[in-house]
Amino acid sequence: MQPFLAKAARSYPVVTLTGPRQSGKTTLCVATFPKLPRVSLEPLDNRQYAKQDPRGFLREHAAGAIIDEVQHAPDLLSYLQEEVDRDPRPGRFILTGSEHLSISGSVAQSLAGRSAVLHLLPLSRVEALAFPIPADSLFETLHMGGYPRVHDDSVSRIEPQRWLADYVTNYVERDVRQLLNITRMDEFGVFLRLCAAQSGQELNLSRLGADAGVSHNTARSWLSVLRASFLCFTLPAWTPSLRKQLVKAPKLHFFDSGLHCHLLGVRSADDLRHHPLRGAVFESWVASELYKAHVHRGDQPDLKHFRQSRGGEIDILDLTGKTLTAYEVKSGETINPEFTERLKAALESIRTALAPRQKSRAVIVYGGEAPSQRQGVDIVPWSQLAAPPAGSPAPR
Repeated sequence: MQPFLAKAARSYPVVTLTGPRQSGKTTLCVATFPKLPRVSLEPLDNRQYAKQDPRGFLREHAAGAIIDEVQHAPDLLSYLQEEVDRDPRPGRFILTGSEHLSISGSVAQSLAGRSAVLHLLPLSRVEALAFPIPADSLFETLHMGGYPRVHDDSVSRIEPQRWLADYVTNYVERDVRQLLNITRMDEFGVFLRLCAAQSGQELNLSRLGADAGVSHNTARSWLSVLRASFLCFTLPAWTPSLRKQLVKAPKLHFFDSGLHCHLLGVRSADDLRHHPLRGAVFESWVASELYKAHVHRGDQPDLKHFRQSRGGEIDILDLTGKTLTAYEVKSGETINPEFTERLKAALESIRTALAPRQKSRAVIVYGGEAPSQRQGVDIVPWSQLAAPPAGSPAPR
């Protein structure tokens, strides 16, 4: 994302970078803008200063600054609008935040046309390969996930499950308390783990709420917070009718496979290999990798899923570019000829409804190691799902 972040700062006076906690937002911004001072609104004294005297706070940083955790003082953005209108030099302020709803609403209201908005998610596999000791197998990759601290051994190596357990307690539950004022965290903990069990499947909020012992509306509200905190995302169902797209059940996916595994109680890569939901974990990982490949280049992903009432199904449908790409995801190492036949038939039904002449591609991502092509379908090993962007250095 670094070149896209730097490019945005050459065009806008403000750049807003959002993403989940501990995804590397501050590290990226400090590395990209080393001359800008950094101030965090996480400490209470800085937060109170920004809230109680926003003009004084901004005057102190009139030359520009990286302002971390800006979601703690959303009203500051109204005063920032006044400041950048007075001095619209590009790249003066870089804002980071870990809660999307309040930040995006404040930016849209106060900084419309003045701020670029980018999202930083946990590491993709290509990025994780740059660490000295990367995961070298599919199930180790899924189990470790993509949070940088899990991969960083510059201080001390930490077990993924230990770090993720602390992450849920110190960040997820704390943020949820602040956003929703939930007092019975046990119920939310059950809900969070039920979401993990539904990841990779069509979302049924009524059943999810009932299983967690809460109402449908409460389940919807809690899920919106998980999405706003960049813990999970949904793929809408694709149909020829936009109205039907809004009615059909979306698929739920977690952004980070390590957190997904932790919430499922998977404690090792070997446990995942034999887990009944390993296929769902793998599908969510593939969906997340594709999502990151777009969003870390500044694009807005257009990912959906497709399922006919009888027969055809496409796990992930990528409509982002000019080429329509249909993905079937299989965690096993063996490709059955039926996989290619079903995928081609489902893709053909979509191409007919969209535009028969539109370029399309059928891809099966699987848990094996050998790439091939069968009956016009690209067979892609899990380790070759995404390649580095052109001109980027090869991973160490």
